[in-house]
Amino acid sequence: MATPSLLLLLADGRFPAGAHAHSGGLEAAVAAGRVTDLTSLEAFLAGRLATAGLVGAAFAAAAHRAALAETAVRSGSLARLDAELDARTAAPALRAVSRRQGRALLRAGRAIWPDAPFTDLPATPGGAHQPLVLGLLCAAAGLSRVETATIAAYGTVTGAASAGVRLLGLDPYRVQTLLVGLADACDGTAADAARAADDPPERLPAAAAPLADIHAEIHATWEVRLFAS
Repeated sequence: MATPSLLLLLADGRFPAGAHAHSGGLEAAVAAGRVTDLTSLEAFLAGRLATAGLVGAAFAAAAHRAALAETAVRSGSLARLDAELDARTAAPALRAVSRRQGRALLRAGRAIWPDAPFTDLPATPGGAHQPLVLGLLCAAAGLSRVETATIAAYGTVTGAASAGVRLLGLDPYRVQTLLVGLADACDGTAADAARAADDPPERLPAAAAPLADIHAEIHATWEVRLFAS
């Protein structure tokens, strides 16, 4: 059984998986004038939680479920999950970011839990999507499916919130107040995602944010930027 400390460790932005280098699309939204203050940041975070947060948490929870299956079943399930998440990620830039973050998380996971079934991840170009790696890593750590989904959902808002402090010069205490206000929504999203993980991959949540896709493609063309995405 995992200890509470492991949950905190894996949810920590300082875990060596490169999450601190990404703004979750906020940098482009700020440049476009769509996020300018605390009120618009709160709306951005809520929207991100309801879309990318729900989808990522559901796929992480489904990968956690697959990790507990027999090897032959696990390998096939992870391949289906990777393909379905790819289909739900419309922007090529975001697909590349997800796989890049997956590779970074995988390096950390292999160093800490070398016996985890990471070899069952699909051998796709660029590596597996980050939520799938997270699901296997959390299963290896002994975390539950709900805890796995919570880490995934939590990560989609905390990274962007931290970026908001840097990009807009916002008061960090007030930004943390926004995150406290989103805590119940984050827990609810995680619970929904964990329940959805019982469904086949093609029926997992597919909430989309077309404007975020557009922003990601624009951001990828910038020669100078503070964040990788």
